[in-house]
Amino acid sequence: MFKPKVPTMPQPTGITTPLAAVEPTTVVQHTPQSPTPLAAQPTTTRPTVQLTPGSVLALVGGGAAVVLVVGAVLVSLLLAVAITGASVAICALVIRSLIASDNQHR
Repeated sequence: MFKPKVPTMPQPTGITTPLAAVEPTTVVQHTPQSPTPLAAQPTTTRPTVQLTPGSVLALVGGGAAVVLVVGAVLVSLLLAVAITGASVAICALVIRSLIASDNQHR
């Protein structure tokens, strides 16, 4: 009961593929008198990006708009942090003043 049983698998299960037969190849050497012609470069079928003056202006305008919006968001976040810090400092001064005046009247 406490001894582990190691499963044995004499034959692999599932789909098996037979090993591919390897066939020897022959090596052909070329002589220097008959140079081999160079293969032509394949042409790419990807479309190229053509920038017109209007599209360049649109890209520049869009980039400038993104920079302005991101800058405005960052400045507003910095302003919010500054206002929060100032209000916390004022609250701390008021509480300190109240505690000090309470100790003087006793």
